[in-house]
Amino acid sequence: MSATSSIPTGTTRSTTPSSTTPSSSRLPRRPAFVLALTSVVAMMVGASAPSPFYPVLKAQIGFSAGMMTTIFGVYALTLLVTLLVTGSLSDHIGRRPVLAVGFVVLAVSMVGFWHAHGVGTLLVSRAVQGVAAGLLMSTMSAAVVDLEPRTRPGLAATLNSVTPLFGLAAGALAAGAVLDSSRQALPIVFGTLTAAYLALAAGVLALPETSPRHDGWLRSLRPQIGIPAAARPAFRRSAPALFAGWATGGLYLSLGAPVVGQLLGGRSHVEQGAVVTVLTGVGALSSWLGRRRTPRQITLYGTTMLAVGTALTLVALHTGSLVGFLLAAVVAGSGFGTSFQGIMRSITPTVGADQRGELFSSVFVVSYLAFGLPAVAAGFAAPRYGLEATATVYGLAVVVLSTAAALARAFTTRD
Repeated sequence: MSATSSIPTGTTRSTTPSSTTPSSSRLPRRPAFVLALTSVVAMMVGASAPSPFYPVLKAQIGFSAGMMTTIFGVYALTLLVTLLVTGSLSDHIGRRPVLAVGFVVLAVSMVGFWHAHGVGTLLVSRAVQGVAAGLLMSTMSAAVVDLEPRTRPGLAATLNSVTPLFGLAAGALAAGAVLDSSRQALPIVFGTLTAAYLALAAGVLALPETSPRHDGWLRSLRPQIGIPAAARPAFRRSAPALFAGWATGGLYLSLGAPVVGQLLGGRSHVEQGAVVTVLTGVGALSSWLGRRRTPRQITLYGTTMLAVGTALTLVALHTGSLVGFLLAAVVAGSGFGTSFQGIMRSITPTVGADQRGELFSSVFVVSYLAFGLPAVAAGFAAPRYGLEATATVYGLAVVVLSTAAALARAFTTRD
């Protein structure tokens, strides 16, 4: 337990820098960095793992396409509200307690999915998962930067873009494979995730505390989007690309599996989940391969590939080619990953440890607005106007957004 834990909460202020160095009961810096990255991957596995189950649960429980969209929307809404309220909390009370509580809450949501026998249980589980994700996202990103090896400056910004996409890819692929191979898919997937999150809730308490407690935690709970002054120029330059990238992710994650299953002849759960795996897996790989480029170069490349890949997706959709659809996801995925990496590398160095939670909270608020709102609208539009027409309109909007973001970055000379 840290030395400040016995002082009344909300009135403390760290007076010694020793709280940022590991004690004998804390992990050394390098293993702590690995654990923080593992936590990011694990959380994002849980974010995508439920997706292949929705068509199965829809058939078993019996709910409409509109209700499926509502289930998605509840997650996005609770995540955003939690980010707005608690996004900078770990800057004030420390990373460890927020991470531990977040993983316990995430484990509770997995138990709900595991025993989902009605729409109500699904809605509550998804809402609880959104709360957990809101607690964890900005805090984990900040912890990764805090624990970055001193000999590898910039590594944390790169891995903060690679690891979430890798986790999304792994979750969708693994859940689809288990669904195709086992009749006990629910307990296998969600029981395993429950155990993993409880283990991480205990494990993160061994991290060295990198954000000592200080005044203002109660004030930090007022709903707000706070962008530290030093980060505002870089954030303004990055916002169009951030919005375009996550709107593209929303297109594939919300409509990809239905398009593959209903319009392109993909019958297995692996095939239906492949588009998410391809998009995010290629995104993670592209982020890593582009790590030596400047933030401006990779953001410009990324936004251009988002536009090109989405346009190719629409061509494949209207020609009925599953292979073409997946190849287009490769192009779009390279843009998805690199545009996000360029953004993270632009903004991460602009603030110190005491403002990272606040900054990353703002990043993910914009990301999930771009990801969630169009996807929810598309879910309601598809039953009325048809899946193909909805995907086409959504795709054209993404092409326009991505092109505009690429042009904006092309005429900005600063990283």
